[in-house]
Amino acid sequence: MRSTPVVEIRNVMRGRRPRVPFEKMARMILGPRYELSLVICGDTLTRSLNRTYRKKGDPANVLSFPLGKKEGEIFLNIRKAERESRTFDIAVQERIARLFTHGCFHLKGYMHGEKMEREEGRILRAFGFRRA
Repeated sequence: MRSTPVVEIRNVMRGRRPRVPFEKMARMILGPRYELSLVICGDTLTRSLNRTYRKKGDPANVLSFPLGKKEGEIFLNIRKAERESRTFDIAVQERIARLFTHGCFHLKGYMHGEKMEREEGRILRAFGFRRA
């Protein structure tokens, strides 16, 4: 039996954690032995990380960093997800689930494209989310 969690969630934002089944989704995508750290954050942190690691000045909606073959970290920008949910006219949980799934597939080694989109849609549907 593992003594450490498969998914460690740190909410550095004020307020409640989004109601998205992060742990179950991560297990389905990454497998039961993958160690994932999820940081729920806002614009300031993702802007800084985006500038440092991607040379882009805007805040990212989600950033994924593989730390090893079975270990990684995701920074999920809740504030940007909230803005995007209004832009796309969808529930914020839908947008957060989509971004989290997207980040997990990047950790799994997927690149943008039809295969990644198809797999993301499969996972989102399995958890009752529409593709958003």
